[in-house]
Amino acid sequence: MKGTHGKPIVSDLYYHKTNTRKPLVIFCHGYKGYKDWGAFDLMSSSFLEAGIALLKFNFSHNGGTPEQPIDFPDLEAFGNNNYMIELDDLESVINWVSTAEEFKDEIDINNIILIGHSRGGAIAILKASEDARIKKLITWAAVCDLNRSMFEQGAELEQWKKDGIYYIVNGRTKQKMPHYIQFYHNYSKNKERLDVKKAVKQLSIPQLIFHGEGDLAVPVIHAKNLHQWNSASELILLPKANHVFGASQPWLEDKLPEDFSIVLKKTIDFINKS
Repeated sequence: MKGTHGKPIVSDLYYHKTNTRKPLVIFCHGYKGYKDWGAFDLMSSSFLEAGIALLKFNFSHNGGTPEQPIDFPDLEAFGNNNYMIELDDLESVINWVSTAEEFKDEIDINNIILIGHSRGGAIAILKASEDARIKKLITWAAVCDLNRSMFEQGAELEQWKKDGIYYIVNGRTKQKMPHYIQFYHNYSKNKERLDVKKAVKQLSIPQLIFHGEGDLAVPVIHAKNLHQWNSASELILLPKANHVFGASQPWLEDKLPEDFSIVLKKTIDFINKS
């Protein structure tokens, strides 16, 4: 589908054709992520068996391309990504699936559920707080503060401003992944809209929070903060689970990791609960 920032949004929509309108899950991947990472493809069958449609997509500037959606062939796009682009991409996805004639008898556009992993969880929270089309919100290992990795002050920020770019090495692909200074300026300009705490406090829809207590990438305090900010939310902590609930890239097994299976089952139960 077309995005609003000059690059396509690559997506997959899964549903059983039954001429019955089904709840729709829209899944948002995280930082250095993509829709086909690890066990994300394998999870589609669980939603389908439960009578739920699933739409997963790549943010337009995640570094993938339509020809090569896995990993990061377009590092220039990655370097020019920012939170506002991701919010706009999610808006485009929701608009597209809500208005497409070919799905109108299969997708219940009045029952849209957002699921976000890691940074995608924060994006899902922000969108759910401002878009009445979202009826439930589920986060997997979400960050509670989009400023957590920014250089607010000090020598690192000054060097970034001076150079106009800094790099993070991808531990798996070994790519030097660029971050242009526009990311910092865009965040600073839009701080109010990107305030996750404020967004959580504004939520009036059911919210489910998953987090692994063994998560080294995003400490479990993030989940506890999200739950504290919305006392009506439900918090599920998995004692030994890591940031990706036992999955890895590539995931070559034909069944899901144990922790991932638990998250998925409880996710589906939450969606189907009236």
